[in-house]
Amino acid sequence: MAGRVCVGAIAGAFGVRGEVRIKSFCAEPEAIFGYPLTTEDGARSFDAERTGQAKNGFTARISGVTTKEQADALRGTRLFADRGALPPLDEDEYYHADLIGLEVVDTGGQLLGRVKAVLNHGATDLLELHRLGESGTVLLPFTREAVPTVDIGSGRIVADPPEGLF
Repeated sequence: MAGRVCVGAIAGAFGVRGEVRIKSFCAEPEAIFGYPLTTEDGARSFDAERTGQAKNGFTARISGVTTKEQADALRGTRLFADRGALPPLDEDEYYHADLIGLEVVDTGGQLLGRVKAVLNHGATDLLELHRLGESGTVLLPFTREAVPTVDIGSGRIVADPPEGLF
């Protein structure tokens, strides 16, 4: 999976002629149509052509899908692109896939947990941390103040969480 990044998902069928609704996870949502897309396991490849706009995404025709039933069967399919086809990242930019699973420690080196997911509910990105030995998760703001260091190479994040979060 290191060679591919999830760039979107098929949200379901659109109409009765095999079009699908696509939700893009790209910084520039339309960019999803510039990549050859595959399923997570790489078993299927798709060329996608945008046909319109839909709530929270786009409508599109994808190769090999000509009926509503075929489009419905793809609902929930995550779409991946080769990492090499994606634009280079600026300093302090990360693909969510690179952050998930990283160990999070505080500025004193104490383990806080591991990144379970990266969420965005409008204001800023949040790191959902799974606390080791606990069933719940904690949401850490992914800001320079709360997360001063991200070291992908060593597989860890240094956090300075807001007072009272942990």
